[in-house]
Amino acid sequence: MAKMSGQKFIARNRPPRVQIEYVDPTADEKVELPFVMGVLADLSGNSPGHGKEDFDKGTAASRKFVEFDMDNFDERMSSEHGVRPGVSFHVDNKLSEQSGEKLSVKLDFKSMADFSPAAVAKQVPVLAELLEARQKLANLRVYMDGKDAANQQLRALLKDPQKMEALKEFLSATQPGDK
Repeated sequence: MAKMSGQKFIARNRPPRVQIEYVDPTADEKVELPFVMGVLADLSGNSPGHGKEDFDKGTAASRKFVEFDMDNFDERMSSEHGVRPGVSFHVDNKLSEQSGEKLSVKLDFKSMADFSPAAVAKQVPVLAELLEARQKLANLRVYMDGKDAANQQLRALLKDPQKMEALKEFLSATQPGDK
């Protein structure tokens, strides 16, 4: 079986959005020209602390074109010599009562799913704790659904500060590493 050209494969599986036709004045037929675009850019970044400072990018002349499409985008983002996007910065810590405290944030993205709010929060330790607590509360809510007696006891516990303090002391004594 003859090898199918890349252009015919793309035309059959994903027709191009840009179609250019060349009309030869001496011929009676139109010739469809393929639309191929190359982007020459350093998209790997050079942020220190992301393991990129020792990454030899080579000269522009020695680099090769890398094909990106919707099927291999995540693979290209995470590959050893791929884009490997990431960012490091400091923000004001709004979670702490101490004013002026800065929070160091280092984000690495290995797939498009890493851009979701939950995935970003998992990369920041303070936010990861809050996300875990949120998940535990959601699980408790599902568990408590339909258990009226348990719901009433929980509401009574939440209204009584002395019982809440006793529960907090009990939990800190039984699980010293957890908050």
